Amino acid sequence: MSTRPEPTGAPVPPPPPSGTAAPRTAKRPLPLRIANYALRFLILVVALWALTVAAIHLYGRRDEARRVDAIVVLGAAQYDGRPSPVLRARLDHAVALHRRGLAPVIIMTGGVGPGDTVSEAVVSQRYAVRQGIPRDAILTEREGLTTLESMTGVAGLMRGRGMSRAVLVSDPFHMLRLKLLSLRVGIRGFTSPTPDSPISRNRAQERRFLIRESFGLPVAVLGIR
Repeated sequence: MSTRPEPTGAPVPPPPPSGTAAPRTAKRPLPLRIANYALRFLILVVALWALTVAAIHLYGRRDEARRVDAIVVLGAAQYDGRPSPVLRARLDHAVALHRRGLAPVIIMTGGVGPGDTVSEAVVSQRYAVRQGIPRDAILTEREGLTTLESMTGVAGLMRGRGMSRAVLVSDPFHMLRLKLLSLRVGIRGFTSPTPDSPISRNRAQERRFLIRESFGLPVAVLGIR
């Protein structure tokens, strides 16, 4: 015996005729669609920036020091022929690496800044000599005023002497960009961050440099400077 559903009292609408398209959803106004795309793009940009900051911070903790052809010290401020605390920390680290026998040569970088009369490279050389490094174990790149200019000059010095591998010494926030720029100029670079930089000891200052570097890194990757 078959059972039939009880009538509900409400009429059942007939099925749509075969071939009839479902009604279209009305498009949102153009300004709303533009705002939606802009918001998605902004979220993507912020996410990529956050990943960049994280990559810079994490890479700055890596020490790849090993036996190479040269130790390269990136320049920093000097005051009337005296290295700034930041530059002195970099130089002390490079001197320690040299004493460990990781490379026969240290390459000092940095040109003459605005208002200066001597280059960062020469100031660095004098300091290292006072620390007991033989003068003939130090090369200087005296023209670069940016990281790329300095690394390009270092690449020329190294190629002229048959060198290709270098330990790169600078502050932790600088390491990832240095690694990328070394590849760009043809140096096989291994980063070794300064362990006791004044910047790293000051959390607020470290954050400022980290944020600034997060904007400089994409520029280096894109090859703009």
